[in-house]
Amino acid sequence: MGRFSQAFTEDIQHGSIMPSLAVAQDTTHSKPPSPALPQKLVDIAETQTAPIMETGNVWLETKIKLHTRLIDEIDLAQLDGLESDELREKVHTIVTEMAREDKLKMNAADLRRLGDGVYDEMVGLGPLEVLLQDETVSDILINTHERVFVERRGELELSAIRFANEPHLMRIINRIVSQVGRRVDESQPLCDCRLLDGSRVNVAIAPIAVDGPLVSIRKFSKSPLTLDKLIEYNAIPDIVAQFLWAACKAKVTILISGGTGSGKTTLLNALSQSISEKERLITIEDAAELQLQQPHVARMETRPPNIEGRGEIKQRGLVKNALRMRPDRVILGEVRGEEAFDMLQAMNTGHEGSMATLHANTPRDALTRLEQMVAMGDMKITPEAVAGQIASAVGIIVQATRLSDGQRKITSIAEVTGMEGAVIQMQEIFNYTRTGTGPNHEVIGEFRATGIRPKCLEDIITLGIPLPDGLFEPKVLQPGRLSDLSLKERVG
Repeated sequence: MGRFSQAFTEDIQHGSIMPSLAVAQDTTHSKPPSPALPQKLVDIAETQTAPIMETGNVWLETKIKLHTRLIDEIDLAQLDGLESDELREKVHTIVTEMAREDKLKMNAADLRRLGDGVYDEMVGLGPLEVLLQDETVSDILINTHERVFVERRGELELSAIRFANEPHLMRIINRIVSQVGRRVDESQPLCDCRLLDGSRVNVAIAPIAVDGPLVSIRKFSKSPLTLDKLIEYNAIPDIVAQFLWAACKAKVTILISGGTGSGKTTLLNALSQSISEKERLITIEDAAELQLQQPHVARMETRPPNIEGRGEIKQRGLVKNALRMRPDRVILGEVRGEEAFDMLQAMNTGHEGSMATLHANTPRDALTRLEQMVAMGDMKITPEAVAGQIASAVGIIVQATRLSDGQRKITSIAEVTGMEGAVIQMQEIFNYTRTGTGPNHEVIGEFRATGIRPKCLEDIITLGIPLPDGLFEPKVLQPGRLSDLSLKERVG
């Protein structure tokens, strides 16, 4: 069976392609009707740039009707083996012929959009393809088949995109999760997975989701952001970026802390570009999304249990296995449980320069969370010993924050300096302080150097990594690039 024939067969087996194509009210469904949209959101939806025909019921019914006819009437074997461009043109030709047979009143542009829509239904993700191709969209949030929200430039807005009905949305969900060997059904209604481009996907369906399927997609840029780009966006000052680049090259272990959507993974990707191409990197993630640019990267991701509840492989098992794979650095997409202890062990046994992200509101909270996660492993080790492990393993904690206006900033860089009694000692090197609010409710603030010279500076100097004079003098740091050269050219 070919790749397209298999996809169509799975759609039919899931019951998402129905003989009746009308989007009718299901009078047998027991869930309450969705509440009416607030007028403000209706106004937003009506001002979207997408043509109304593309998202209205008539458009959806027509698209799915032609999709079903194509499956019923065309020998799918003749489509297998075609390249994407050839297949798209073939679908456009067939759709145009069918539209003329049905005497649909459409101009050439509408026919082209209809052909694209049918093609997306066949091999893509249906209505989501438009949003996935839109580079201004960073998050796609599906609240049942009736409402799709998107985030642009840190602001949520209601999209004009809709799904025909709940089976239509479930068909797209099943296509997403099956691409990476995951499943979602009534017995396992929650699923973390990824798109083929690395975008993170979370799915919740009935009985967990009360009103209908819920899907969250965190899109990743097709071209990974670099530290130079983050400097241009004023997420981090040039001087601070130079220090982090140098620390990463000097194999200082770095933890990136922050809340959901604060840019932790983006910063980790950017920092990883300072790592030598001669080093062997092993990445461990729940759903593979890191976009490291080095040639020697071994990627591993966890595996959920099968339908019998067996075969689960957690991050802790992957961390243990990674240490047998001769890594120079181990990079964890996110530390969230008992694997924290094995990560600390790796960092303390010859794998300096390893990196990880975790959820916390401040650098101090990040250390507290690490201690709690080690305790989750039920290790017979005293709290003082755990704190000692952390103090010797972690070098720098970088705090990423998403501000109230949607801006993402690096708000603190702190160095772990050791132990005093049973308490881990830290010193802040750089910070960001909010100083006011602008006329459009944007956050106004400034980056500052605290005047403290980090302990790791000796290692950086010993390795011959150049840093500008006066880097750590107490002062307000100016935004923007200080040189026409890139960080790689300046710091090496």
